[in-house]
Amino acid sequence: MSKRLEDFIKANREGFDDLEPRAGLWAEIEKQIPDEPKKREAKTFTIGFVLRVAATVILVMGVSFVVFLKSIEKKGVNLAEINPEYAKQQIHYASLVETKRTELKQIAKSDPALYKEFSKEIAQMDSTYKKLNSDLANSPNQELVLRAMIQNLQIQTEVLNQQLSAIEQYNQDKKGQKNETKNI
Repeated sequence: MSKRLEDFIKANREGFDDLEPRAGLWAEIEKQIPDEPKKREAKTFTIGFVLRVAATVILVMGVSFVVFLKSIEKKGVNLAEINPEYAKQQIHYASLVETKRTELKQIAKSDPALYKEFSKEIAQMDSTYKKLNSDLANSPNQELVLRAMIQNLQIQTEVLNQQLSAIEQYNQDKKGQKNETKNI
């Protein structure tokens, strides 16, 4: 088969040669090719670019460190690991205090001065509770601190109950005075 192909090419050679490039084409192409290949310039960084990159890296690291510290602060201490019974008591009294505070806040609308006076006492006890809570993580005797937190919540509950009953008594006395005034 290759013999037949060679014979075909030899017989039709003139038909294949009509598409040859002109004679001066290679000379023109050679003129366009430079003698020496261009050297690649070495990339250099300016001091401004390096400083911007360094500042960005420092900024990202700083923000990451702050986020890390915030995540550590939020974790806190798992009270159930210290003492499960105390953890249940703490949750119970904390919810009681929150309920009583909500009841006390309703009084703020009718008697803001009385609410302000009562809330001062509770705010002081609450700041003590928060201090105990922050000391809990670093305390060598966490169970003792947890008991102190529960006692603080119990006292807050008692004070709130006393405040609410005093308000109830005050409101009943007010109603009784209005009824006496109407009867006269």
